[in-house]
Amino acid sequence: MSENSAGAPPPIEDFSELVAYIADGVKPRDRWKIGTEHEKFAYRRSDLGRLDYDGPQGIRAMLEGLQRFGWKPVSEAGNVIALAQDGASVTLEPGGQFELSGAPLENLHQTCAEVHNHLAQVKEVAQAMDVGFLGLGFDPKWRRGDVPVMPKGRYNLMLAYMPTKGKLGPDMMLRSCTVQVNLDFGSEADMVQKFRVSLALQPLATALFANSPFTEGKPNGFLSLRSQVWTDTDPDRTGMLPFVFDGDMGFEAYARHALDVPMYFVYRDGKYLDATGQSFRDFMAGKLPALPGEKPIMKDWEDHLTTLFPEVRMKKFLEMRGADGGPWTSLCALPALWVGLLYDQGAQDAAWDLVKHMTVGEMARIRDEVPRLGLATQMDDGRSLLDLAGPVLEIAEGGLRARARPGVVSADETEYLVTLQETVAAGLTPAEVLLDRYNGEWRQSVDPIFTELAY
Repeated sequence: MSENSAGAPPPIEDFSELVAYIADGVKPRDRWKIGTEHEKFAYRRSDLGRLDYDGPQGIRAMLEGLQRFGWKPVSEAGNVIALAQDGASVTLEPGGQFELSGAPLENLHQTCAEVHNHLAQVKEVAQAMDVGFLGLGFDPKWRRGDVPVMPKGRYNLMLAYMPTKGKLGPDMMLRSCTVQVNLDFGSEADMVQKFRVSLALQPLATALFANSPFTEGKPNGFLSLRSQVWTDTDPDRTGMLPFVFDGDMGFEAYARHALDVPMYFVYRDGKYLDATGQSFRDFMAGKLPALPGEKPIMKDWEDHLTTLFPEVRMKKFLEMRGADGGPWTSLCALPALWVGLLYDQGAQDAAWDLVKHMTVGEMARIRDEVPRLGLATQMDDGRSLLDLAGPVLEIAEGGLRARARPGVVSADETEYLVTLQETVAAGLTPAEVLLDRYNGEWRQSVDPIFTELAY
């Protein structure tokens, strides 16, 4: 796409350009990469409180401290709000949750080493500040009103808009953490199969990684409250996307869906303009109330795609979004699960055979029940998700063996599945293990989490 005579990016004139942007993600298998993202809570060790942005124990000080390792600051309105280095970034979620968005890497050994290196850097800076970092899916102690909001323009818009669509959107923004993996596809047909397999199995991932059973110091009745929060955040942009299983699913179908999701903002001249609830279709026609007479550029479409929050999200790659944040081993286990299932064709076909009989209604019901029931959630055929987990992990293990990507001391990447295999062998989610400890050795206190689950 060429620029116009003034040197500015040209406006989008036709829907086909939106489709082409997504379709441009197609890559040959030898160029497929793995991008792992994970969020974590930062807290003061003295009182376990969440960090403000400013101050000697603040988020800004953390971002400044990490620059000793070569990270370059990214600022907005005079505030450092992110760091960048070699294709990776450190960004802030609304409540100061620290996120590593990893670089696109070739194998799990590399992405796990990246996570390890990042956490070592964070720990070095944090120790000098008497600050800790916690891997969990939901803040176990503090009320929503106790959480500081980071100085990032889009977050104020979202926090004002979300309560008009659901009750729990601010909790998602301020009190939840996740781990995600981003994966490539080789063709439109490959994307469709990957999308269907990963949507159908996303509730299983939610159960395997369920790790958020506490709210404000007490059990909340869920194993993954983080997952439950998404069910009452914004129905326009969340959920299981039933259309993905329709016969005409493809890049165009997803673009049509995204086009009709209401907007949050438009970014112009360093500022976020409030476009909450407005239509990208109107924007295409030059009728957006926030920018009357102006049409979108491709960066606007790119930004808009980031404001959709389904269980699996497509940009120029697919994002697996169903897992709670957790300890170090889980940050390697999530990409291992999905790479094993989706980066070997035999494994992908076998995974599809496991789920292709499931109806959209069954998937939706399982998605609704899994935050509370975890691996005990029943499928329509009478089996539980725990029963499904064993065969799924066997397929993933076979897929990783077939990839045959050796590490320093290992012949392949199967070692990163061990923590999930242990979960299935025990039949207990991480959340149930935490609840047992809460009711036992922790004497019904969540405070030990801040030391025992700290990075």
